[in-house]
Amino acid sequence: MADAQPVHVTPDNWQSEVIESDVPVLVDFWAEWCGPCRAVAPAIEELAAELAGKAKMAKVDVDENPQLAGEFGIRSIPTLLIIKGGTVQEQMVGALPKDTLREKLNAYL
Repeated sequence: MADAQPVHVTPDNWQSEVIESDVPVLVDFWAEWCGPCRAVAPAIEELAAELAGKAKMAKVDVDENPQLAGEFGIRSIPTLLIIKGGTVQEQMVGALPKDTLREKLNAYL
């Protein structure tokens, strides 16, 4: 079952939390010092609770996990990926409103 809170993802749990997830995963590539990242965080937390069991929210701190950011070519943050079935379905850059994020996720539920 998907979590009601965003999952903090590292290379150690990427495979189990994201690739092998049986629900779509919204992955937020962020950093503590990033203002727009902090702006979008409450929306991601709310969506985690609202879509629990249907989708999962995951957060990757790019400062602590540069290898994951590099693997996906993350050049600016926040970058949000929707991953379903182990494959990136969509990539969004910037602090998007909650309604936009929900609409994007709904397409993969």
